[in-house]
Amino acid sequence: MQMQKNITATIITLNEEKHIREVIENVQQVCDEVIVVDSFSTDKTVEIAKELGARVVEQKYLGDGGQKAFCEQFAKNEWILSIDADERFEDEALRVIEEMDLDNSAYEGYSFRRKSFIGKKYIRQWYPDRVVRLYDKSKCGYNTEGEHGSVQTKSFQELDVDMLHYSFTDFGMLVRKADRFAVNLAHVRHKEGKRAFWYDPFVHGLGAFFKGMIIKGGILGGLHEWHVGFASAYNAYMKYVIMLELQENEK
Repeated sequence: MQMQKNITATIITLNEEKHIREVIENVQQVCDEVIVVDSFSTDKTVEIAKELGARVVEQKYLGDGGQKAFCEQFAKNEWILSIDADERFEDEALRVIEEMDLDNSAYEGYSFRRKSFIGKKYIRQWYPDRVVRLYDKSKCGYNTEGEHGSVQTKSFQELDVDMLHYSFTDFGMLVRKADRFAVNLAHVRHKEGKRAFWYDPFVHGLGAFFKGMIIKGGILGGLHEWHVGFASAYNAYMKYVIMLELQENEK
């Protein structure tokens, strides 16, 4: 594969020694620079990254969007390929990226579909989960507020290719992260001035379950899809319970 000469890959890390080698080798197929911004890992993440030729910068965690936005200043290229340590681009996605003429692109960014897994189990109801990951930093970039960052642009093309996302090692990890996400997102929405009503936990909890299992087809999968459906419903339910609690505490 002919290497792109005008893309910088950016990766944010914290104790990712199990993933860092594979993700760097994955993006090096189409990028001529890899920037790793590490939140003071205590394992071999930094050592492995440097061994593979990545530039490593240490930075206290600024939140998902903030940390990814922080990466941009170190990139020598205008075009950035942002990827998490637990993600990989499929071969077809790499081929499409390699063939792009980014110097004459009509878009500010490009989005990819994500296939997410819990352990080795593919989660049907989370697909396609599109994310913009290839973007021109001179024209757009990551938001710096909220629990999860995203590239802020309306000028992007949806690519017909996939990323693999090894989101959780097991269902225990899913539950632990879901609890933290519900709490954090509730506080973010409350800070933004959003209000919750008594019925919101029930409506949004049932809505999340229906969307995942019926609209997204989770019901056609195995028992693990039901586990995810209930976890999603619980997450949505608790987010609004916490928002109601925050409102009550204002009085």
